[in-house]
Formats: sequence, C-alpha cells, structure tokens
Amino acid sequence: MNIHKPVVDIVAFDEKIIDTSTPVLILGGKENALSIVRRFGNLGIKTRVSGDVDCWGRYSRYCAQSLPVPRGAAAADFWAGLLLSEKSQDLYGSLIICCSDVAIEFVAANRKELARHYLLGEGDAGLQNALLDKRKTLELARKAGVASPQFWNANSEQDLEAIREVIQFPVMVKPIISHRFSKIFGCKLFIIEDSFDELAEKVRLSWQNNLDVMVIEMIPGPDSLLSSYYTYIDGDDNGLFDYTKRVIRRFPQNQGLACYHVSDWLPQTAEAGKKFFTGIGFRGLGNIEFKCDPRDNLLKVIECNARFTAAQELIIQSGVPIDLIYYCSVTQQTVPVFYNHQQNKTYWYGLRDTLAFIELYRQGKIGFGEWLKSLLPLNHVAPLHRLSDPLPTAGALVARIEKTTRRLL
Repeated sequence: MNIHKPVVDIVAFDEKIIDTSTPVLILGGKENALSIVRRFGNLGIKTRVSGDVDCWGRYSRYCAQSLPVPRGAAAADFWAGLLLSEKSQDLYGSLIICCSDVAIEFVAANRKELARHYLLGEGDAGLQNALLDKRKTLELARKAGVASPQFWNANSEQDLEAIREVIQFPVMVKPIISHRFSKIFGCKLFIIEDSFDELAEKVRLSWQNNLDVMVIEMIPGPDSLLSSYYTYIDGDDNGLFDYTKRVIRRFPQNQGLACYHVSDWLPQTAEAGKKFFTGIGFRGLGNIEFKCDPRDNLLKVIECNARFTAAQELIIQSGVPIDLIYYCSVTQQTVPVFYNHQQNKTYWYGLRDTLAFIELYRQGKIGFGEWLKSLLPLNHVAPLHRLSDPLPTAGALVARIEKTTRRLL
C-alpha cells in the first residue's frame, strides 16, 4: 500500500455523478455524525441518525429521520430492537455507519445477521473489537513492529505487587475499553504523579466498577507532540487515501479531548500508520494516533479507531472527501481521487480551548499574547455551529444542560 503524498494539484471530483440512492443509517457519534449527515443530506442521500441526546446529527435539518435512543436505555439494546426485527424492513438496504465505539461493538456482535439486510463497510469484526481494546491495540502494534509505550497488566493484587518496583512515575491507569470507563468516571483515564498507594487505589476503584484497566507509562512532553493518520483500505488491499493531522492543545492536558487541531502533512506519521495497518492486516476505515517520545524520538501508538472520528469536519474541509470515499467504496461506485489536502486548516473548540489556556497559564506554560497569536488567523473550522443549520447548536446546549442536571441530582 503506497502513501499518497500530497502534491500541488487536486483531481476534481464531481459530486453530482454519485448514485445517491443507497440510504444511510448513522449509529451514535457526535461531531462526526453531524458532519456526515450534513454532507450526505445536502447531496440528497437519505440519512437517518440514531443516538442519545448528545448525538448532534439528530438535530440537523439534513437528517431525514431521527431515531433517538430512549433515556436510560442501552444503545445496543435499542439498536437490536430497531434493526434486527421484522418491523425494521423500511430500513433494509441502508448503509450502516458506526460513529461510536458502542456502535462498533454492536455491529461486530451482530455483523452476520445485519449483513443480510444492510450494507456494512469493509472490516473484520474480531479485529475491530481488538482495536477497541487498548491493551490489545498495543500488543498488535508490537507485533507489527510499531513502537508503543510500556504497559503492565493490572488484573489482580498479584499484578499490582509485581509492578511496584518496576514502574517509574508518572504513569496512567488506563481503561481497556474507554467508553465504559468514561461513562462511569467522566474522564478517559487516571494520571498518577508519584504515589503507588494512589495507583493501587485507582486500580481497585476500577475493579469495584467491573472495569478492566492497565498501567501504562506516560510519554513526556506537551500534547502538541500528538499526531494522527487516517486511511481506508478496501478488500483488494488498496489504500484509498492518506491524511494526517496534529494536535495543538487538549483539555485537560495530557488526558482530555483535543480542543485545537491542525491539518498537516506528516510523512513520518503516515509511514508509521501505514506500517501498523498493513502489519495487522486491517481493512476498512482506520485512524491511529501517535505521540512522539522526546526521549528516543519515536512515534508511539496511543490509540486506534476503526471509524469516523470527532475531527471529521476538519478532514473534509481540508479537501479529503473521506465520507464520499467510504460511501462510494461500499456502494461499489467510482471512488473520489485526490492528491493533496490543505495544510494548516484548523479545528477549534472555543470554550474548551479557553479552559486549556487557563490551565496552561496557571502553570506558567503559556502567556495570553502567545495564546492569542496561536489562534490567528481566525478562520477555524467549527465542529458544531453553522448558520445554515442552527438546530444542532440548540440541541447540543439542551443535551449539556440535561446531562449536568442529571449529575447534580
């Protein structure tokens, strides 16, 4: 699989030639679901969205039908009733697009039955599930010859005692399955600065909530050392595109979600990503994130996603029609071809990045003028807001109020 290094010219692709007759059903997601439904709906592709109250795509004017997961219900249970029963015949023939880890789990668990009535993207269910498992992802990276952080099992008291003398702080207590952990604790992981007692406490707290975790070294350095590679590999082992971006800031730092990204061609990130996906025999849509370790200058695997990610709108606004490539490939149409993507296109979450600035400012890591300068020019891609499609903004606000109220009660 060759890397499509960006060049000067772009090959134009006429969106009007796409056969839009195959409907789409998006399961889960947030920013990614909204980006896809806006593009597909605008092209005339009938696009339905099913997710919880925080699924922004459900509120878009381009959403042909919103199928909300009832409050308090498990999404997988709702989707099973929606898609695997005789009453779902009006959805038959839809291309199912997973925009969340829960959706990937659901489709992987029911792939054979779903494939009887729906279109599914390329991919092996076992491998997709393995990539949801953070420990297996690192194990796969090592087998593929790609660098990864050092990690230790934390499945028992014996495991804890075994690592007492070998770990070097700071470390992270990281969940094996992220979405289950964040649902309970409201964060992606625990950072332990220098206390083994605190480490043991966080591990045991995870066990008490029936969550599997591991202990993993923290790669030093700022979040700006993070970068990502995206591709789609079809059934004939053809890589249909290559795209890279990097992170400027996250909030909270070193553990939160990225709040400021930039589109940038990074050859080393692309090569490492290609090596990983080729080495594990991956098929379908893939994204892998690395952090450059300043101790040895190696890119080390952080996580991998076999789906569209939160940065979806940045990718397509940078000139990479990742959504159309996916749609056309699965529906066996001519796939859009491009030879470059726009550099230095930014993706900005204003409120979260302001909080990131405050956090870094208090630590003496950034000044106000430096932060303002980093925001220029003010032509960022917005994850949510669009004047021509304002309801997702209102829906996101209502969802935030509802979730905050539930936590307080």
